Amino acid sequence: MARGGAWMAAAAAVWWMAAGAGAVWLEIAPSVTKCVSEEIQSNVVVIGDYSVLYEHHHAHPTVAVKVTSPFGDIVHKKENVSMDQFAFTTAEAGNYLACFWADGEDRGLVVKLNLDWKIGIAAKDWDSLAKKEKIEGVELELLKLEIAVQSIHENLLLLRSKEANMRDVSEKTNARVTWLSVLSLSVCVAVSVLQLWHLQEYFRKKKLI
Repeated sequence: MARGGAWMAAAAAVWWMAAGAGAVWLEIAPSVTKCVSEEIQSNVVVIGDYSVLYEHHHAHPTVAVKVTSPFGDIVHKKENVSMDQFAFTTAEAGNYLACFWADGEDRGLVVKLNLDWKIGIAAKDWDSLAKKEKIEGVELELLKLEIAVQSIHENLLLLRSKEANMRDVSEKTNARVTWLSVLSLSVCVAVSVLQLWHLQEYFRKKKLI
């Protein structure tokens, strides 16, 4: 029993590391746009549920939302909504931006909005998958753990690739700075030699040397 509890704890830890999920509260003041960004790999399922919290019974504020890809393409856009969902599969890797602002008749109020952003593993419908594949219990948890490990491995490969790219950029930058320093020094030496030569010619013409 203790071993099973430890295994479940380890699975939960790996799940938490791999699953990109999180709910955030946004307070949107009048004429202010609030944005949330997530860096996501390509070919990843993204689901976002957002809803407005009503604090005044006589007012029903709504929001407008726009979700854009790293290249600026609009993947979701809605206006005058109090509750909705966006769902898409990422086409390219990078920062995806979800922006919200108050609109409608009650746009003068401060709007409180709950955003539940689920990415990758967290966005999977495990209940439907379990029914379709006829798996449950430990087998289902093992499947979740396997997918979570794959996700972590992909993230590590992505981080390693980014580190290599940053190292290449740093080395190229250092090489360019070195060449620029050598060029600047060469120009300074050349200018000093020309100035010395000019002064010598001037003094000879004046018969001072």
